[in-house]
Order: sequence, then C-alpha cells, then structure tokens
Amino acid sequence: MGGRLYPVSGWGCYVKAMTGSSPSRESIEAVARASTALRAGAPVAIRDDAKTALVLAVETATDESLRSLGPDAVLLLTQARAATLKIRLYTPEVAALHIAPGTSANALRAIADPTADLAEPMKGPFDALRATLPTAFAPAVKLAKLAGLLPAAIAVETNSIPPDIVSLNAESIRHYDDALIDTLRIVARARVPLEGAENAELVAFRPGDGGPEHYAIVIGAPSRQSPVLTRLHSECFTGDLLGSLKCDCGEQLRGAIHAISQAGSGILLYLAQEGRGIGLINKLRAYRLQDQGFDTIEANERLGFEADERLYGIAAKMLSLLGHKSVRLMTNNPEKVAALQAAGIAIAERVPHAFASNEHNRAYLDTKAKKAGHLF
Repeated sequence: MGGRLYPVSGWGCYVKAMTGSSPSRESIEAVARASTALRAGAPVAIRDDAKTALVLAVETATDESLRSLGPDAVLLLTQARAATLKIRLYTPEVAALHIAPGTSANALRAIADPTADLAEPMKGPFDALRATLPTAFAPAVKLAKLAGLLPAAIAVETNSIPPDIVSLNAESIRHYDDALIDTLRIVARARVPLEGAENAELVAFRPGDGGPEHYAIVIGAPSRQSPVLTRLHSECFTGDLLGSLKCDCGEQLRGAIHAISQAGSGILLYLAQEGRGIGLINKLRAYRLQDQGFDTIEANERLGFEADERLYGIAAKMLSLLGHKSVRLMTNNPEKVAALQAAGIAIAERVPHAFASNEHNRAYLDTKAKKAGHLF
C-alpha cells in the first residue's frame, strides 16, 4: 500500500492515497532500526538514486560524530522551521544550510530547537543552499520525526557506506506510514469492566515495526451492519493520566466512554499518537513555547512540524479489523471527519463532543476553534 501524502486543509493532517505496492517487511524493520540508531546518536546511511547520504539526528549528534561527517555536511530543517528563522526557501521539502567550520553540535541544536530561541536569539545570517538537494536528504528529516526527535538532520553525500552502520533505502522511509498501517494486527483482546462501562472489551493492535500498540475499547456489542458510535482519541499522557488542565483530553476520554455506554454500544479507538503525532517530548517543547506566548499551532510549526501529524489511516485499519465500515463519529473537528473518510471509512453523522473550558485551556480551545475550525 505505498502511496502519496495528501494534506487535508486546516491543521495539515495527512491521509493516504493507496497507489502502488507495499514495501517489504524487511524495509519496515530497517526503518525501525535506523530510528533507534538516530535516537542513540549513531549515523545511518540512506540510499536513493544510486547515491547515499550519511545522516545524523541534530538532537543526538555530538561534536565527534559531527566531525566524522566531514566539512561538506549540511544542516537540514523543515520548511516550517526555516520560515520561523527567516531563511529563504530555495529547495522543496527541506531547507539545507551550510555548516561553518568549527560549528559545534550544540550550536546546531540551538538552530533546530525553538525552545532555545530566547536563550540564544542571535542566530544567522544563514546561508541556504539553492542547488538541487540529493533526494536522500528529505527522507533524513522524516526519519528524525519517526524517531521522535526534533525534525532536523545533518547529512552529507558519500560514495561509500562505513561498516557496521544501519543502511536503508529512502523509499522505505517515504512509504513507511502506509506500510506500517498495512501491518497492523490484533494481538490480544479481553473483557475489562470500566467505571461507567462495565460491558467493555479491550482490543490491542500491534504494528509490524515493533512500535507502540494502539487499543480499541469496545463497549457493548456494536452491530457491524449499521454505523457504530465511535470516538478517535489520541493518547495524552498529561491529560489522560495526570489530569492536566492545559487540554481537554482527559475529559474527552472519560466523557466518551460514558457517552458510548449510555448509548448502549460503540467503540473508542485509543491511538498511540501523542501530541497530535509529534510525541510526548516534542509536545513538552511545544508547551514551553506556549508559555512564551505562541498558540498550539504556532508552537508545532516553530518546532518544524505540521499542525497535526496524526495518521488517520491507522484508525481506519483498526475499524476494518473490527469489522466496521461506517461510523457515527464523536468529534468537534471537521478535519478528522474528512481524514477518516479519505482513509476509507463512511461517516454517517458527526456527533458533537465538547466540554467546558477552564482558565488553563481556554486559549488552547479558542485556537482550535478559530484556526482549525473546531465546532464547540
């Protein structure tokens, strides 16, 4: 199920158009190994068009590993982060900056990480490359995203791959999301009585890369012949578990379970896509930017992410594995309706699902309404 990424307007979330063949299981595992290597600060080799790029993640690079790439290495940033730094965008997908001799890894992190902007405001001027970039460079930044790191990389073209480093094809990274959705499988299910929904079953889904599992809470016995009342809930450690007041996630989770139980049956999909898909660490970075006065969308973009990086194809696959093709979707987000439809699920109805704001999340909810079109 390889395919292209199609942006949905507003939050910039992505859904998949399935065109072409799925990468092999080996390529999925190669991406997982490469992500682990980047998190550990090791270089990886990305092959494309008979050329190879040696790559480090900016977040985990050291001065020693930076020097090992040689004097021709460049810093790669997403266009969103580059625009924040007033860097002219000469190249598609990513911007590439010359790295001056003697530049430290910490200095590159200060460029890539917006939480350091106030501490180190005197950045630049930046010398962006205008020539066509090697085709392996953009996948390097996506690989850093997949690793849960800042979306920035250091890369250099090479004619040889050093021994004992992870090597993979750029196509494996480009089509990784589609392939991952295709590998999702049910691995366990059991009855788990919940407060307010005693007739509940928990179903666990595991992707083929060994990454975090996704879960479905099936309440009652929803019919497969009619639209099922469904809530898509992206995990929120701070809201769901800690009771954070910065968002409404905890209320949405518990409120959805209660509402589905009161309706008699339905499904809550609990998706391992923290922080609208950017991960908990990057969400905490976004929170720090919000404390500096940026709204939730501006914070994500300053970090170099889209406003919403979630993959709704995962939810569609989970529903398909449970035998459902049509839903009554509990959401305030029209983009979520469009994204799930584009992923192959029929939406019979949008069911409002909103809760009162508090002094800590009022601005957050206002931003979702004004900039993302949420219907409260």
